[in-house]
Amino acid sequence: MKIRMAEDKDIERINDLLEQVCLVHHKGRPDLFKYGAKKYTEDELKEILHNDKTPVLAAVDDNDSLMGYAFCIFQQHIDNNILTDIKTLYIDDLCVDEKLRGQHVGKTLYEAALDFAKKNGCYNVTLNVWSCNKNALKFYESCGLKPQKIGMETIL
Repeated sequence: MKIRMAEDKDIERINDLLEQVCLVHHKGRPDLFKYGAKKYTEDELKEILHNDKTPVLAAVDDNDSLMGYAFCIFQQHIDNNILTDIKTLYIDDLCVDEKLRGQHVGKTLYEAALDFAKKNGCYNVTLNVWSCNKNALKFYESCGLKPQKIGMETIL
């Protein structure tokens, strides 16, 4: 397995994995997530892949076929009234093909994101995970992540 930056040629496989993510979220929260929806259009994906502020790490096999991805966003709050100017790498979405889970693809992607963040002068790496996604929670905890903040709701 190799980690590289995602490219336009990966879009079809990225879309396959985005559908898997959407289905997990829909099963956990059908009140919020539409069945069969796509997070990004083709044009949005291309824009993300060509923007230095939204790097996408790709885990690929020996045939250069996408096994998983990590959509990332650089965040920084310059001259904010209460927040310091630290630079953060936010992992917006990390997915491994459901058929390849358990082969350490996710762990390899996460560690690559940490390394990428360090090389780009980031102070920390953050992400959000839905509480209904128990497998993701367990995975991120096994990687050493700890809660930074907790989102809460009441349904009316």
